[in-house]
Amino acid sequence: MSATAAAIAAVGSAEAGSRRVIDTPRAYAESLSLLAAGHGPVAVDAERASGYRYSQRAYLIQVFRRDAGMFLYDPIALGSLHELQAVIGDAEWVLHAASQDLACLREVGLDPSQIFDTELAARLLGMPRVGLGSVVENLLGIHLAKEHSAADWSTRPLPQSWLEYAALDVELLVDLRDEVEKLLIAAGKTEIARQEFAAELNKPAPAAKIDPWRKLSGAPSARNRQILAVARELWTARDTLARRRDVAPGRLVPDAALQAAVKANPKTRAQLAGMRAFTGRASRTELNTWWSAIERGQNETDLPPLRIHTDTLPPIRAWAEKNPEADHRLRVTRPRVVAHAEAREMPVENLLTPELLRRIAWHPPVPLTTEAVADQLAALGARPWQVEETAQLIRDAFVEAPQIVLEDDGGAS
Repeated sequence: MSATAAAIAAVGSAEAGSRRVIDTPRAYAESLSLLAAGHGPVAVDAERASGYRYSQRAYLIQVFRRDAGMFLYDPIALGSLHELQAVIGDAEWVLHAASQDLACLREVGLDPSQIFDTELAARLLGMPRVGLGSVVENLLGIHLAKEHSAADWSTRPLPQSWLEYAALDVELLVDLRDEVEKLLIAAGKTEIARQEFAAELNKPAPAAKIDPWRKLSGAPSARNRQILAVARELWTARDTLARRRDVAPGRLVPDAALQAAVKANPKTRAQLAGMRAFTGRASRTELNTWWSAIERGQNETDLPPLRIHTDTLPPIRAWAEKNPEADHRLRVTRPRVVAHAEAREMPVENLLTPELLRRIAWHPPVPLTTEAVADQLAALGARPWQVEETAQLIRDAFVEAPQIVLEDDGGAS
C-alpha cells in the first residue's frame, strides 16, 4: 500500500478533518499555486445532480496531485476554470469512468490532453467488478463508502459527509492508477489501454436523439399519427418546463404518467385532472400546461410520420427472415468472438462492440479477405488493436459459415 493510501486508511473517513470548498477567487488562486508545485498525474472527478437537475453540469470538481494536495472546486461560484486548465492541462489526468465526466468538465474549460481511466483499465483486465469502490478495495485494500453517489450535488452548502466522500474519490486515484498500470504491464495490455484511453478522450459528442418523445406513444398508439402528435406535444411541454426550471423532467411528471395520458387521450381538462395514473409533483400545479399540450396535439395538422428512417439495423430476432445469410454469419461468428474475449480475459464488448460485429455481419466486404474485413472494422471505428485481434477470426468464420449447420438457439445477441 502506498504512503497516500496508508495515511488515508489510518485516518479513516470519520476523522479526516473538515473539507473546505474553494469558491472564492483568493482560495482559487492559492490552490493553483499549490497544484503547480505538485508533480505527476492529476486525479480529477466531478459530481453532478443527475436525476435532480435538467442539466448535466458539474456542481463539484475534485482535483488531487501529489505534493500539492486535494482541492474541492465549486464551479457554480467560480465559473470558468480556464486558469486551472492552464496549470494541469498538460499533465496526465486520472479518472474513473472518464466518459461520465468529460462533458461536464469541458463545459467549464477543463479538457485533458491525456487520460488514464482506471475503470476502463479494470474492464480490460477482466476484473469482475469495476466500480471505484470495488477496484479500490481489491487493489488497495481500502473500503470506500458510496452512500452519497446519487446525492443532489446542487445542494448548498454541501454537507461535510458528502465532501469527505468526494475527496476520497480522488485522493486514492493516483495510487490506484499505479497499481492498475502494474497489472496492465503484467498482462501485456498497456498498448491496448493506451489506444482505448485515446479513443475515449477523442470520442465525439453523442448525436442528439431523434424524436425522443416516441417512447411515450406505446405500441398501439404508434399506428395513430394524431396520438403521436399528442405524445410529441406533451414531451416538448415537459422538456421546456424542465429546462426552464433546471429540474430533471421525470421529477415533474414521470414518463409513465405521460404515457398514461397519451394512451387515454382525454377529451377535456377535467378528464386529465381525474386520471389517477397522471402523477408527479407538477401534474396538477401545471395542469394547464399539460392540457394545452394535449389540445395542440389533438388539433395538429402537420402530423409526425409513423416511423423514422435511420441506419439502425433490424432487431436480431428479425434477421432470420430479413437477411438469413447475415443471421447465419452472426450466429457462427459471435461464439468465436466471445471465446476469444474470454481467452484474453476481458468483456466481449471491449474486444469488439456487438454493434460492429452486427454491422459487418449484415454487410460483409466483397471480396471477403482479411484485409477487407480489417478495413471495414477500422472504418466502423474499431481501434487498431481490436482489428488485429478480430479481423482474421471474423473472416475465417464468415468463410466457414455456409458449411456450418447450427441448431436453432434463438438467435445471436
